[in-house]
Amino acid sequence: MSAKQEPDKRKDYRHFMTITTRWMDNDVYGHINNVQYYSYFDTAVNRFLIDQDVLDIHAGEVIGLVVETHCNYYSSAAFPVDIEAGIRVAHLGRSSVRYELGLFVDGQERAIAQGHFVHVYVDRASERPVSIPDNLRSVLSKLV
Repeated sequence: MSAKQEPDKRKDYRHFMTITTRWMDNDVYGHINNVQYYSYFDTAVNRFLIDQDVLDIHAGEVIGLVVETHCNYYSSAAFPVDIEAGIRVAHLGRSSVRYELGLFVDGQERAIAQGHFVHVYVDRASERPVSIPDNLRSVLSKLV
């Protein structure tokens, strides 16, 4: 069994987005439930893409489907706290992107959790892989 990697630092990420936690994010143990971290990852990336005007969630012909996810947890957080999600792109392929994310609280330097997910970009109608559109590729290349 390999040793758990150390948490990333803020400087390791290219873009940050604040996510406000909700009362329902906490579990019976008094901290944010592990499943919520995946939601924060998804929210941060998709909000970034929408804000950059490269993702039309309602009518875009090309969409990203998640095909892989992973998360390491280092310390807990609880509502009410704002999560600062750091985003970077670790791999930008022909039709896929590996996003890496770090979650930070209270101005701390080290991530409380970090992980990744992979989007494969597909034609919305056929769900067959397509090349990442040029405008999207241009935005993502700034996060590499």
